Amino acid sequence: MKHMAFRETIYTLTRKIPKGKVATYGQLAKLAGNLNAARAVGVCMKANPDAPNTPCHRVVAADGSLTGYSGAGGITKKKAMLVSEGVSFSGDRVNLFRSRWQSNNYCLLVLTQIPGILLLSQT
Repeated sequence: MKHMAFRETIYTLTRKIPKGKVATYGQLAKLAGNLNAARAVGVCMKANPDAPNTPCHRVVAADGSLTGYSGAGGITKKKAMLVSEGVSFSGDRVNLFRSRWQSNNYCLLVLTQIPGILLLSQT
């Protein structure tokens, strides 16, 4: 059940990434409350049951490289889709300075509990 909640959270966040912007696997993992789950986000993207409504092509590696696109046409198609949406590239990598989704508009509070202490961090 916990895995299904994580997966649905990832898909919900991915649907919020606007055209012309991208998010990284790690960024989505952090927003979902699990800093170490970037690979799990990749698994979710690969199993995406609702493309293109859940735009998995807008999720890239931490360095802006295009990885893991299992749709028809592979990475070449992923890049073409991103370019057509206005994403900025430097060579074969997304220019994250220009095109990274600033999720501040969709702030989530990540709660971390340590015995006796409750930490709130805004992502």
